[in-house]
Amino acid sequence: MSGAAYDPVRIGLVATSDRASQGVYRDEGIPALEQWLASALFNPIAFERRLIPDEQPVIEAALRELVDAQRCDLVITTGGTGPAPRDVTPEATLAVADRVMPGFGEQMRRISLEFVPTAILSRQVAVVRGRALILNLPGQPKSIRETLEGLKNADGKALVAGIFAAVPYCIDLIGGPYLETREEVVKAFRPKSAIRPPRS
Repeated sequence: MSGAAYDPVRIGLVATSDRASQGVYRDEGIPALEQWLASALFNPIAFERRLIPDEQPVIEAALRELVDAQRCDLVITTGGTGPAPRDVTPEATLAVADRVMPGFGEQMRRISLEFVPTAILSRQVAVVRGRALILNLPGQPKSIRETLEGLKNADGKALVAGIFAAVPYCIDLIGGPYLETREEVVKAFRPKSAIRPPRS
């Protein structure tokens, strides 16, 4: 199947960090997300990238712009989800939400708890705004991959499901493009009635 056979998708990537946005250090979240998404999806992707400080009005404005003006189908943030006073990404995300999708945050913490007990301090949320899904992810590349992909044993069998397995069907339900994943990275789950027949 050629790339033209897959629906194009617009994905917004937002890194919230005071120091990275000031150039004190290099942001690793957005490059890690780009690399993972390109490896996981067959769909042609147009990325919209934003590197911004931990300021709630700035984050809210970026999320609104990416969904309302740039027409992103999926927006993923990295960083700013802990209990520290400057960690306001969840508040900004909830402020722009039409609907809250609590299962994503629950599963993100479930995955992280396999590694560190401090995963319970994470306040990551997911919401729907219009026809877009907005997800808060951690900032470290390793944690980003684990959260999206899940945990597998040495044979590649899934031990704990990653959150991205549910993303394509969620985007179907809110009127977005049909996302198709490479099963060796992550297998999208859809009910049989929602699976699109292969196109020649």
